[in-house]
Amino acid sequence: MRNDRENIIVNKTFEFALHIIEFSESLYKINKYSLANQIFKSGTSIGANVREAQNAESKADFIHKIKIAAKEADETEYWLLLCLQSEYLNSPDEKLLSSLKEIILIINKIISTSKFK
Repeated sequence: MRNDRENIIVNKTFEFALHIIEFSESLYKINKYSLANQIFKSGTSIGANVREAQNAESKADFIHKIKIAAKEADETEYWLLLCLQSEYLNSPDEKLLSSLKEIILIINKIISTSKFK
């Protein structure tokens, strides 16, 4: 059952998704549609899966949904690092990258803590 009290990871992934939307738009403006779509999908999916995990039917279901969020975060990191390294693409700002690293650490901690409770 969903608990409506403040949830740090839900809030952080929502804010991250807003920043991802903005970064994706910068890629659309330079006609990098495929990459913009990939980053948009994986970057906004992190928060969607974290949010979905809040309504998990069991502990195993919760862990499964959080693991999907972790995979999406890893994929997003890949795309952002690709943008950072390419001379032909807009580079993500440091805030976006550090926010993602923080989200990945929190999600990994949630997974490890949930497994051993």
